[in-house]
Amino acid sequence: MKRLWLLFAQTVTVLVAAYFVALTLKPEWLDRGRVQPGSTGSISIIEAPSAPPGTPAPGSLNGAVRKAAPAVVSINTSTAVRGPQRNDPWFRFFFGDQAGQQQQSGLGSGVIMSPEGYVLTNNHVVESADAIEVVLQDARRATAKVIGTDPESDLAVLKIDLGNLPVMTLGNSDALLVGDQVLAIGNPFGVGQTVTSGIVSALGRNQLGINTFENFIQTDAAINPGNSGGALTDINGNLMGINTAIYSRSGGSMGIGFAIPVSTAKQVMESIVKNGQVVRGWIGVEAGELTPELVQTFGIKAAEGAIVTGVFNGGPAASAGIRPGDVITQVGGQPVRTVSELLTRIAALAPGEAAPFALDRRGEPVQTSVTPAQRPRPRAQQQR
Repeated sequence: MKRLWLLFAQTVTVLVAAYFVALTLKPEWLDRGRVQPGSTGSISIIEAPSAPPGTPAPGSLNGAVRKAAPAVVSINTSTAVRGPQRNDPWFRFFFGDQAGQQQQSGLGSGVIMSPEGYVLTNNHVVESADAIEVVLQDARRATAKVIGTDPESDLAVLKIDLGNLPVMTLGNSDALLVGDQVLAIGNPFGVGQTVTSGIVSALGRNQLGINTFENFIQTDAAINPGNSGGALTDINGNLMGINTAIYSRSGGSMGIGFAIPVSTAKQVMESIVKNGQVVRGWIGVEAGELTPELVQTFGIKAAEGAIVTGVFNGGPAASAGIRPGDVITQVGGQPVRTVSELLTRIAALAPGEAAPFALDRRGEPVQTSVTPAQRPRPRAQQQR
């Protein structure tokens, strides 16, 4: 009996030792043929309930994108750049006028504004271009014709001849508030149509030195080279502005982008289509910001306004009796707080139609009527 027990103990010891050796060196031998939990040829995972294909996620801005994006186009431009030999008569004799020319290409974006094929973009996108091609989201292409440009607002109107065009819906940029969500749609760096989102960071940005007429919407939606002329929309897909410029030290987006309000863009476009150029009012004055020193020197009582520093002889302002030292506080019933605002108010006046002006003349309120002329082109930017 003792011998049998000893044999049993030795056998068990050998089997346990063999098991641990196999477990350490060849564990697959022990797992073979044994079904492990979850080891049926697939991995146990947890999936969310499936939604129908194309269903936007909660809070998605896909609806706004689907509404607005088809009306945003890419703009490809090419310009012939002539080399320094162009003025060399011997070079031209041997190689001709076309020799030494290189094609310089450019990229930008635009917005289809009407079924007739009018496309709104930035002037700097198409300026000096010899050929302009518009590419739609559906891959259709068309050569564009320049209807007119307005360098003072950096806007341009193009026209393409294509049917069944998607058209942008215009919103009310005057109702925008700081903090509102917006989308920027365009063709940055030529990678293809791209949508970025952000908020309205500020309104009425001016004195940036970008354009003569500045009243920008500032946004932190990413705007990069190639976005110029593209759309800034609200979360309903309605056009709020035309993306125009960025503040950047690197050449890329740093969260400070500027767009021209659609209210201004619409006015410029309609004037270009109707008249071939933008018709603006002009009264012929030089103006400066109202400073505490000027207030004390001229005895001005107005808290806000733009002080007249010069009057153009024979101009509408001179004919209306406006003098240097006057402070213009209202134009057409609208308040004037800065020189930029004065410029915008005067430009909005219809040439030939008298408008009321409110002045502060050495502390005394003065009311007068000015009949603006059409703003000359070109004209020094300092003359209003």
